[in-house]
Parts: sequence; structure tokens; C-alpha cells
Amino acid sequence: MNSLATSLLLCSFLTIATPAEPAKTTSLFNGKDLTGWQTVNPKFTSQWSVVDGIITSGNLQDKIPTNTYLATTKEYEDFEFRCLFRIQGDPKTGLINSGIQYRSIIKGTKIIGYQADIGNGYWGDIYDEHRRNKALVKADLSVLKKVLNPTGWNSYIIRCKGDHHEIYINGVKTADYVEKDKNIPRKGVIAVQIHSGGAAKVEFQDLTITEL
Repeated sequence: MNSLATSLLLCSFLTIATPAEPAKTTSLFNGKDLTGWQTVNPKFTSQWSVVDGIITSGNLQDKIPTNTYLATTKEYEDFEFRCLFRIQGDPKTGLINSGIQYRSIIKGTKIIGYQADIGNGYWGDIYDEHRRNKALVKADLSVLKKVLNPTGWNSYIIRCKGDHHEIYINGVKTADYVEKDKNIPRKGVIAVQIHSGGAAKVEFQDLTITEL
């Protein structure tokens, strides 16, 4: 084998054998303010704040007048998103519900896209917000209920790669979904939500993303 062929073979081997750079995990929240985030409806900007280093909405006293969202200013396509969350409220006052939007599009004061759901009757579902307006996957709570803390801190993982979506709460997979509609966008913002209804409070911390 001549030197040129040897060099080409060696180059090919190195290209195949050299591992890809590891995915980089970055924080989406600086723990101080809402830099890197935007309120979807400017009328309700005051609904979202940072309290004791935690993204917070609601006060457990006033009913939530309308769905409000706090969204990233950057869009993401293939990723693994992680956070800790807590939702509290008296269901006697109305619906106590929240969620995490992903691959979503902002249109006016609405946000359109997938939502990883939070709240009694909805834990771990994938809902299609302001688009198909239905649950795409209903979670199996038989395992989740053993590890879920309904009024305390829990963890969420949302993993998207191509058309494949995986949702985990406290390490338990609640939803595994493959999108078959090729017209649905694969890229969009991530947002946290508080749903209209009862006197509620929702909190988020340790929000990170690993782009895949």
C-alpha cells in the first residue's frame, strides 16, 4: 500500500474512531432574575418573579385569572430538559394545574405546542396546547403515584430527539410518544405555565438543558 493510500485509510479510521464531543449542559436560569426569559402576555408580566432564587407564579391567595407563560428567548430542537418543580393550592378554589411547554411557538398572547403536564389528573401527560387541544399521551400513574410528592418538590425530564418524545417525573417514565405528523414543528421555545383556576402557586428551579 502506497503512502497516499495509507494516509487516507488512517484519516478514515480516525474520523470513525474519534468520539463526538459530549453534549454540553447549560443552565436556563441564573437564580437571580429572569434574564433569558420572556412573558408571553405582557399584561401578566407581574405573574412571574424570582423569590428566594426560585421562579415563582401565584401566591396561594388569589385565583389565577388566565393561563400565563414564561418562555425562553431561545428555541430548541433536540434536547434533554431537566428541572425541579412544586405546585401547591387548594383544589376547592378551582383547578390547580401547571405544565412545561416545549417545542412551542408564541403567537400573540398564546403559546402553541407540546406541554408536559403538572397537577392532579394530569401528572406526566403530554398535552397539545392551543393546537390539537387534547392529551396525546395519558400517563400511567400506577408506578408514579408511589414516588410522587403531590405538594412537594419533584423532578421533570423532557427528552426530545427527532420525532421521539420521552417524559419522566422523579425518574419514572410517564409518556413515550412518537409524532407522526410531519407538519408539526420540531423546534420551539421552552416555557413554564400556571393554569387559570384556583388559588395556586407554582415554583421551578434548577432548570437545565442539554442540546443533543
